[in-house]
Amino acid sequence: MYPPTPRTTATRTRDRMSYDADAAHAVLDEAYHCVLTFTVDGEPRALPTLHVRVGDTLYLHGSTGSRPLLAARGDGLPVCVAVTLLDGLVYARSQFHHSANYRSVVAHGTAHLVTDEREKAAAMTALVEKVGAGRSAESRPPSRRELAETAVLALPLREVSTRSRTGGVSEEPADLDLPHWAGVVPLRLTAGAAEPADGVVAPVPAYLRPARSPWRDPAVLRGEHVVLEPLDLTHTEELYAALDDPEVWRHVGSSRPRSADDMAGYVRTALDAHRRGVRVPWVQRCAATGAVVGTTSYYEPDEELRSLEIGFTQIGRDWWRTGINTEAKLLLLTRAFEDLGAVRVTWQTSTQNERSQRAIERLGATREGTLRANRRRADGSWRESALYSMLADEWPNAQARLRERLRPTAPVA
Repeated sequence: MYPPTPRTTATRTRDRMSYDADAAHAVLDEAYHCVLTFTVDGEPRALPTLHVRVGDTLYLHGSTGSRPLLAARGDGLPVCVAVTLLDGLVYARSQFHHSANYRSVVAHGTAHLVTDEREKAAAMTALVEKVGAGRSAESRPPSRRELAETAVLALPLREVSTRSRTGGVSEEPADLDLPHWAGVVPLRLTAGAAEPADGVVAPVPAYLRPARSPWRDPAVLRGEHVVLEPLDLTHTEELYAALDDPEVWRHVGSSRPRSADDMAGYVRTALDAHRRGVRVPWVQRCAATGAVVGTTSYYEPDEELRSLEIGFTQIGRDWWRTGINTEAKLLLLTRAFEDLGAVRVTWQTSTQNERSQRAIERLGATREGTLRANRRRADGSWRESALYSMLADEWPNAQARLRERLRPTAPVA
């Protein structure tokens, strides 16, 4: 507990106040930034900055040339730090009772400039680790010059209060019959798909990928002919080179990318669908050469119904009728039926794409019928799709046939 002081004692809505250390720490640890306030020549100043908590000390990041950090030398700098997490907007029938759900922390005290090199290095490592556990080991540590140019303030957490609002709408009884909508719109900070800088070839690290159900996790799948790895923007140029062929895109609903930038847009669409839980995209690599040869996905995975679709499969023409497509399907079906416990796997393809229909039938799938005008092409026309499926009790025989086709003496497709 943080004992209340005159500066942390509430004068109104005291029921929203807390002095619990764990509650304050939880807010400080979840938030990525804070507002540092102080006075300069008798006037107030506010500085948005980064922070990290280590035990009962709050470390604040800054530049050695900034006024508050210079002023923190010697006896230190009296400061107030505020952190707020907005959790929802509260809509009432009356304007007066509109509100917000939030969690906030205010800390008062005297901040000191960190001069001990070990403490400073540890604080900066903690700042890096806060944005991704393991990040400090996967990035270059600061040089002596960079350390000299960076200042770190330490604020002991002694005068700390937490204020929060949760729950629904508070209204006057007389307003309950008004015909206006009332309720809460939850808000949360969510990470989008990670976008690599120019020249980056390393895959997106695990700590930047959202935690998901195994049904929505593009786990790495390895075979003798092909490796499936999670699709990300670092694959853009290789994927564009592999698929830059009008024949590859002839029956695809989306427009053929005409440049690497277009392909980046295609990849971003797939990653956005993954973020929304609609698609699980992989890139396909040739296991022998490591070259990117195409892409494939699970589509609309449904853990409750234990079903998913295999689609968005495109392979460069140089790798058609090799073991890559057959083994990729073997890996995807094995994961679906044996790892995820799927009951049903489906495929859809254009009724005009005879080659794709024959390939799906060779997998052991059963044609269920035709879906009329169920997909819109890039030119605005509507596609008819042949629908195929495979059930869990059909998988053992299909698996045996696929493995037989992958034997060195057998023809592959």
